[in-house]
Amino acid sequence: MERIFHLKENGTTVKTEILAGLTTFMTMAYIIALNPNLLTNFAVGTPLWNGVFLATCIASAIGTAVMAFLANKPFVMAPGMGLNSFFAVIAGNVAAMLNTDYTSAFQAVLCIILVEGIVFLLLSVFNIRDKIVTAIPLGVRLGIGPAIGLMLMNIGLGSNVGIYAEGNGYESPFYVMRDFFGAMTPSVIKDHMGAEYSQMVLTVVTMFIGLFVIILLAKKGIKAAVLVGMLAASVIYWAGCFIFLGTNPFASLEGASFLPPFHDMVETTLFNFDFADFFNIGWFTAISLIITFCMIDMFDTIGTLVGTASRAGMTDKEGNMPKMKEALLSDAVGTVAGACCGTSTVTTFVESASGVEAGGRTGLTSLTAAVMFLACMFIAPVAAVIPAAATSSALIYVGILMLQGLRNVDFGDLDQVVPVFLMLLAMPISGSIGHGIGIAMITYTVIKVFSGRAKEVSVLTYVISLLFIIKFFAVV
Repeated sequence: MERIFHLKENGTTVKTEILAGLTTFMTMAYIIALNPNLLTNFAVGTPLWNGVFLATCIASAIGTAVMAFLANKPFVMAPGMGLNSFFAVIAGNVAAMLNTDYTSAFQAVLCIILVEGIVFLLLSVFNIRDKIVTAIPLGVRLGIGPAIGLMLMNIGLGSNVGIYAEGNGYESPFYVMRDFFGAMTPSVIKDHMGAEYSQMVLTVVTMFIGLFVIILLAKKGIKAAVLVGMLAASVIYWAGCFIFLGTNPFASLEGASFLPPFHDMVETTLFNFDFADFFNIGWFTAISLIITFCMIDMFDTIGTLVGTASRAGMTDKEGNMPKMKEALLSDAVGTVAGACCGTSTVTTFVESASGVEAGGRTGLTSLTAAVMFLACMFIAPVAAVIPAAATSSALIYVGILMLQGLRNVDFGDLDQVVPVFLMLLAMPISGSIGHGIGIAMITYTVIKVFSGRAKEVSVLTYVISLLFIIKFFAVV
């Protein structure tokens, strides 16, 4: 272990790394079931759902293992949220456009992901993606971590524990901050939600108890604080289900199958590229989609790597992370593996920050998470009983810590402050790290140009800003 991961050099131990890997995995285990749900429109139990489920586990494990051994960084990968929803929308549109079934359209859109991954491999090998990282102004780079922190808090306090209730016909979720704390009085939200109000109360109580447990343990210097806090929150939620809700939180385990559906994966997703339908989409549309996927994934990944590495002290004074090329190359391999297995773009997950906060500093953290993804091919029903409220506790805590990075931003320099604060708003509201960086880049470039300091902006920064302007405003 020492020879492979250089644990002593990075000031960590095997125990700390494994705990960190488990922490990261637990905060993102939701993707195992959510990704196939989103990509198949919740067609649970169908051959396509089973294929995407296995593809999610296998592709996440492959990409994360490459990150562990090639880059020796504690970052974990899985099919990206937002990108998977975009993939599903495109697949639906392709099915309507070509008058074909959804599975065939799904296999056609997988070709786009394959091309995207190959493009990323080439950009990474020739250091182009690395140059793009350095083209991001220092002030923006310093603000990426805190912006991600706000995004994590927004997920934890907002959408992560959204509860579907009879009050709106179970069509859209109720959110903790917007609906529960946003209600004028408890009776208002209770009347509005209906029968699920008690579940919402249990969720909110669980979330904050888990958060306080994490904070108290962290103040005592316990490195496994996040993991222990999540476990404590889970126990509270399970007990509350039995005592107050009269439900069995482990009901999903009854009759659950623990055998991986490899046959369905081979039939529907594994190397099932439909190039015939892909070419029928049209060159202009196909190229536009490839560029869109590339831009979103590229800056989501760069933002996650830079922001998380900054929090862990893995960057130099210029905000650059050693072995960035290897980390980006690992991400590209993950995307290609995802396409071959049958899932949307695999990218570095922002939840990796929870493992870093638990002490993870090397690839052993990633390797631990990769092993857990493979194990979930057999124990997915067990991972599914971890309540969303428990993962929210971890996301909120990590988000709070990442906000501390704002102290490195020069608040006396408007060239830094304006782009950073727009990014702080854009990331949680848009739900996209890449879009937040794009808005910051455009703002930085405009301020420099119109304040007579255009020469201070690099050519590549101009190019990136222009591409984002086209991305945001061009009608394709």
